[in-house]
Amino acid sequence: MQRAMSSADGFRVFAYGSLMWRPGFPYLEVTPAVLDGFHRAFCVYSHHYRGTPQKPGLVLGLAPGGSCRGLAFRIADEMVERVTAYLHERELVSYAYKSRHVPVMLPEGRVTAYTFVADPDHPQYAGDLGPERSAEIIMKAAGAAGLNRDYLIQTVRQLERSGHPDPALHALLERVWRLTGEIDAGGGI
Repeated sequence: MQRAMSSADGFRVFAYGSLMWRPGFPYLEVTPAVLDGFHRAFCVYSHHYRGTPQKPGLVLGLAPGGSCRGLAFRIADEMVERVTAYLHERELVSYAYKSRHVPVMLPEGRVTAYTFVADPDHPQYAGDLGPERSAEIIMKAAGAAGLNRDYLIQTVRQLERSGHPDPALHALLERVWRLTGEIDAGGGI
């Protein structure tokens, strides 16, 4: 586990999944951010929050390559240790992620941010399962935090609210909708 670092720009947390719409920690400001070298992907099996060991769900991780639009939360200096402890408890339940300090681009320039990347050596690393298989898993899974599909819905909504829709996630959501038979794919989110 990496220890929290502060910089002249303050301590930032880069969020790309549920932390965007449910950070769960106090922050001073939130800014759009871009991380180069990683992309957002449903590449981690969830055995706790969005699935179970018997019926795993899928959650987002940062996988190598490409870039990822997300949010950077600036944390007060006196809250850094408390926030990182909270994040470790939340994000490192099974250690399928590794904490990292990464360079992100904000509107005002480049800063270092703290985030979690998927660990391809971990047994819960799913890799790229393709959209059909991913949709099937997401459609059927639920865990301690609720339905797996709600996680996808909330992430798509947050990206759209932020002005950075993710076409691949939207297409995945449309596949999930088709599997539910409840809402037509054009019915909105």
